[in-house]
Amino acid sequence: MEKARRASHAGSWYTDNPRKLSEELEGWLRESGLTKSPDVRGVIAPHAGYSYSGRAAAYAFGNIDPTNITRVFLLGPSHHYYTSKCALSTATVYKTPIGDLTIDLEVIEELKATGKFELMDIRVDEAEHSMEMHLPYLAKVFEGHQVKVVPILVGSLKAESEAMYGQLLGKYVDDPQNFFSVSSDFCHWGSRFNYTHYDKKHGAIHKSIEALDRIGMDIIETGNPDAFKEYLLEFDNTICGRHPISVFLHMLKNCSTSIKINFLRYEQSSQCKTMRDSSVSYASAAAKVDA
Repeated sequence: MEKARRASHAGSWYTDNPRKLSEELEGWLRESGLTKSPDVRGVIAPHAGYSYSGRAAAYAFGNIDPTNITRVFLLGPSHHYYTSKCALSTATVYKTPIGDLTIDLEVIEELKATGKFELMDIRVDEAEHSMEMHLPYLAKVFEGHQVKVVPILVGSLKAESEAMYGQLLGKYVDDPQNFFSVSSDFCHWGSRFNYTHYDKKHGAIHKSIEALDRIGMDIIETGNPDAFKEYLLEFDNTICGRHPISVFLHMLKNCSTSIKINFLRYEQSSQCKTMRDSSVSYASAAAKVDA
């Protein structure tokens, strides 16, 4: 029986007009000027409203060569629902205005059987935007290709849990038909986010934010989850997808394929100049087989 997760943020976070949405995504993908590569096995991409981060996200999704991929694992942080575990979707299909994505029930059952996951109620699923914002891009990139999705809501995990899930999911990385879409924005800066770290040596506030984000991005590129953890402890940078990113780093550490993450785009929603300003940073990366 079909159990659909509605495109609950269509019409607010992005347009619900299929033609307009399709044109918008195609435009951004074209502008990114990226060449699709079969070696790209995963992306890290933002999840804000498309007017803020849609263009930046194209620098992640534009790398995807859909030809041999049959399954996409989605890892997104939880913004509204607290869990100390990872949660699986109970839906059978994820709707988007430009085509629906079928859930891979076989893999969901496999993961369920480990006893390490909880299930998320459809209401929790629909309230969360972190994975939904990746769906229209995936629907667009995989247009005309048979692909299924495995959505995993990543809760507030302790370091041991991040490592455990990374170990558990690592084997899926070795199958070249699997792809990984990791959802995260970067620094949320300003008093409304209770985060105003400012290192004056960089000059303007927005330069300090960029410097802070780039330290994190460089560490993620090394693939070292422990170094990333130390960075977060030191600077407390408000990277909302830090847990999905950490799980992904542990997955790459636990698989036998050598995969390297490279950041290709960095943007800020606005440039902070005074302590009254606020901004959110967006960074897009591709995880590529390291020949």
